Amino acid sequence: MLVTSRRVTLRDFMIFQLKLALDGFMDMIVFGLSIGAVVLDFLAGRGSRPRLFYSVVRLHQRFDDWLNLHGAVQRLDGSDTGEGLFAASEAGSDTLIRQIEQLSRGGEEPKRRPRPVDDEVE
Repeated sequence: MLVTSRRVTLRDFMIFQLKLALDGFMDMIVFGLSIGAVVLDFLAGRGSRPRLFYSVVRLHQRFDDWLNLHGAVQRLDGSDTGEGLFAASEAGSDTLIRQIEQLSRGGEEPKRRPRPVDDEVE
């Protein structure tokens, strides 16, 4: 069973909402692009070789791979670190969740808080 703090759950909620918004926005753009591409392919006589249309399909597939909307959840149940979606993302992966993690942590590794120095009275 997954156990996280409220802060981690809120962060994961915000990331998921961002990913949903990006996915919806991209779907609207690709909808129009795909119509335009297939029309141009047919008008240019490339109906038998619709390069523009399939270029749009490949672009959308790459975006979906980068966004990885539900990918982290598939590995989330096996994680017991309490870090939520960040713990479930694979190190070095080229996905939105990994890029957000790097931004929030300032790099690949979590920032360590400096230990307080004891003031010695002489």
